[in-house]
Amino acid sequence: MANTNLEETGLKPTKENRKKFDIDLAYGHLHEDRIIDMLQNKKIEVKTERDMWSRTGNIAIEYESYGKPSGVNATEADFWFHNLAIKDDVYCTLVFSVENLKKIVHGLDYHKSVSGGDNHASRMFLVNLSKLFSTDTLKLYKNISTLV
Repeated sequence: MANTNLEETGLKPTKENRKKFDIDLAYGHLHEDRIIDMLQNKKIEVKTERDMWSRTGNIAIEYESYGKPSGVNATEADFWFHNLAIKDDVYCTLVFSVENLKKIVHGLDYHKSVSGGDNHASRMFLVNLSKLFSTDTLKLYKNISTLV
């Protein structure tokens, strides 16, 4: 868990915002602990998109290779880290629980399936980044997560 000593952070909550500050601090600690747990106690799969995503606005999520489940459909990981790189620099990393990523990708109203990889033997969904974060997809996610 992160350092909680307010004197060391230089933050001084005022009487007016103390209650909200305390709630926000507790919420922040909860999510920091979740990230620590994810990195220390869970299995992760890391994929890196190089350059193409910045031109097309799409990411590729592999689901089949040589006619067998692969990628998102075969991983034993709990979390899927999807790096978006420009040349050798990681611009950002998207993190999904594998369970949620499968539900989102399969639930999208539109995704394109393409061949790629070695010998074009892999199949992957092309998912538009704008669509991934659209209000329609967020509504889909909310609906899916309430069904579980």
